[in-house]
This record gives sequence, C-alpha cells and structure tokens, in this order.
Amino acid sequence: MAGETLHADVVVLGAGPGGYPAAFEAADHGKTVILVDQDAQPGGVCLNRGCIPSKALLHVSKLIHEAKEASAWGLTFSKPAIDLNKVRDFKNSVIGKMTGGIRQLSDARKVKLVQARGTFENSSTLKLSYPDGTTGKLTFDHCVVAVGSRPALPKMFDLGDDRVMDSTGALELKDIPETLLVIGGGIIGLELGSVYAALGSKVTVVEMLPDILPGTDRDLATPLKKRLLSEFVAIHTNTKVKSITPTAQGIVAELEGEGVTTPQTFSRVLISIGRVPNGAGIGLEKTKAKVTDRGFVEVDKNMRTADPKIFAIGDVAGNPMLAHKATREAKVAIGTLLGEPAEFDNVAIPSVVYTDPEIAWCGLTETQAKEKGIEVIVTKFPWAASGRAQAIGRPEGLTKLIVEPKTERILGVGIVGVGAGEMISEGVLAVESAAVARDLAESIHPHPTISETIMESAEAVFAQATHRYLPKKK
Repeated sequence: MAGETLHADVVVLGAGPGGYPAAFEAADHGKTVILVDQDAQPGGVCLNRGCIPSKALLHVSKLIHEAKEASAWGLTFSKPAIDLNKVRDFKNSVIGKMTGGIRQLSDARKVKLVQARGTFENSSTLKLSYPDGTTGKLTFDHCVVAVGSRPALPKMFDLGDDRVMDSTGALELKDIPETLLVIGGGIIGLELGSVYAALGSKVTVVEMLPDILPGTDRDLATPLKKRLLSEFVAIHTNTKVKSITPTAQGIVAELEGEGVTTPQTFSRVLISIGRVPNGAGIGLEKTKAKVTDRGFVEVDKNMRTADPKIFAIGDVAGNPMLAHKATREAKVAIGTLLGEPAEFDNVAIPSVVYTDPEIAWCGLTETQAKEKGIEVIVTKFPWAASGRAQAIGRPEGLTKLIVEPKTERILGVGIVGVGAGEMISEGVLAVESAAVARDLAESIHPHPTISETIMESAEAVFAQATHRYLPKKK
C-alpha cells in the first residue's frame, strides 16, 4: 500500500460517528468508498475514547449507587470490592465489540478501511501517512471531512505530567485517585467526576461561571446539582484555577474564588473545559474550502464547503459537537452528493447529560425563549407525583414543556431524572413534527411509567394534569 496511488468515488476522512455512516451511505448507493482514519480501530473519539467507554463506566457507577441506596428499601449489600482491572476490561470489551462491528459492516459493504493520516495536497488528492512512516496518495471524486475534535488543553495546564488528565486520560482509568480536581463544570467533567466519585475518589469541581452546566435550563440542572453536592467534596462556582503545579505530594492548585481554600493538593486533575475542532492542520488551505480561526470548516445546509468536491460533517463542521448530529449530517452530505433534495434542517437536536440523574432536552428552552422575547407557555410536572418514580425511589425528577400559546405547538422539551436520555426521543419527535400539546396529552402512555410525565405535562397546557393540581391564578 505504501507508495501506491489509490482512488475512490468517495473518500471519507475520519471514521467516527459521522465518518463511517457517510461511508456506508455512499457504498449503499453504489459508490466505491475508502474510509481513512489514523486510529487503529474505527469509531472515532466517540467509540474509542468518548461516548461509549464513558457510558460503560457510568453504568458501573450507577450500580454502585443503587447497591448503596437499596438499604433504604430493606436490602443491605456489603461495600463493593472494586477490581479495577476487570472494570477496565469490561469497558475495553464494549469498545472492542463495537469497533469489530464497524469492521464487519465495512467488509459487508465493500468499504475499504485505511489506517493513515490524510492531508490534502489539492482538491482531489490526499497524502496518506501510514503508521510505519511510509506515505502514499489517494485521489477521489468527492471527499467528506469528518475529522472531529480534541480536548482543549491550555498551555498553563499542559505540564507533561500524567497526573493531569484530559477526558481521554481519565477514561484509561489507571487508578482510583484519593482526590481528584475537575476543572470545568460542563457535561464531560460532571460525567467523569461522577464515575470517579462512585469508585471512591474525593472529587472537587471548579467552574469559573456562576453555575455548573452553563447554558442548561436551571430547572433541569438544580436537581442534579443537589445530588452531586452529596457525592462530591465540593462544587466551587465563580472560581478560577490560577495555576497547577506538580509536586511529589500531588498537583497543587491555586484557586481564586469567594470562600475557597487555596492552595489545595490533589492526587490527579481532570481538565474538561471543552473541545477544539480539528479543521486546521489537514491541508484544507490547499483547497477552496474555508477554515475559521477556531478550526471549524465552513459549510452550508447541505454540508458543502466552498470547494465543490469537499463536504464536512460532525464536530469539525460546527456546534453542537454531538455524535448524533454528525450521523444526521452524514446522511445529508451523501444525499447532496447523490443529487437528492437533502438539507440539514432539523430543529430538535437532543442533548443529554449522562449523570445521575440524567438531563435531556431538545428544541427551545425557557431561557432561550426569555432571551429572544418569545411568548411561551411553560408547564412542569414534578416526578414526586409519578407513581413509577416513587416506586423506584427517585422522585427528584422533572418534566418540562415549552409550548407556543396560540397553536399549542410543542417548541421544546426538558427532562431531568433517571432515564431522561431514553425519554427525550418522544420530545424530539414532537418538536420535529410540529405536534401540539393535545397530541401528547391524548396519546395513551403506559402506566405506571415515567413517560407518563410527558403526557401529564401536556395535559397541563389546557387543563389540569391528572396527578397534580394547581389553583388557577386570579
């Protein structure tokens, strides 16, 4: 393979949740396809060192919490004995099964997988740099750029000490540190902080903004914060990390915030302050495609770049950086390439925080409505009134609908509670299909389930929810 020139109708650069669906879609429509990725296994960040391994570890932490909480229901378990090697093996086995599945699907579709780093030489040629140091060329009729993103690591935190981790390092689970500082109170920091706290680490979170999960509806974030405060040592908001210094005793952090003790020493530090798109450094400047200063590749609603031969999808094509958005964009890009009337016009891209409780939302939030001056009806159904939530001992949840007053159209759905991520798809369908509150209220939901809270939230738009009474305002 080294030194030779390959050719394909469609080349996909990056084999993540945007890349491999794009490759499969093109192959399903008769195109010859080569899928290029520098990793040894396909699946990208999401599968190898992101979404999937983190959810495997969050499942482990969920079991630990449930065993502990069961004492309130008359079931007492002994303190779990954690075999870190087996936990790590479980996580890795999940990754292995999924990457193996992608390989099998590639073979079945005759998609050629090439492990190499691809950089553009011009609008129709990639230079391939193989792991053994050799190079080759790959020409194409069209290329889909799906190179994803990487964890942000400011220079002040890049100390070359493996005790300072990004999300990739944290998922390696090298040990269970006695103390862990999480810098950044966003989704990744809270998810991984929850894992380490369940395994036994004393976790401290520092967030420079006024609250955790910036941009998330406060009604949804509040129940989660209350629970995390009981699991973490501390959550410091409006607090900055001025410096971190490696010492023999640990990583010393200088903190700046009202009432915050400083300095503090931690066994490990997790940097989770966002991700950076990988659009720069892959040679796109040698094509007509445009890359922003931040590293995003500019695209239109058809996922086309300014170069007619090149498309871009996923994290590198803009926010939100979500795997399921990338997969949808893959379908749009290939549909456009095939001449079909495809366009990324989705109005409900769901977001999920896989903590315990989970948070999920889609469409318009109450905060966004206020900021944009949009008049809305807001209904909330507390899970304390849900028989199923009470039966499983988790009544802290909340289901919330954002509704257009005149038409009663569902504009947004927000859920916090156990299994919120599995429930939000009903909300996505409602928002995407322009359903009205009565559609949800009059659709029979099984009893007893937590999904009934969506139905009852909808009932509250034009009447009273069956299991909640609110006196009418005069």
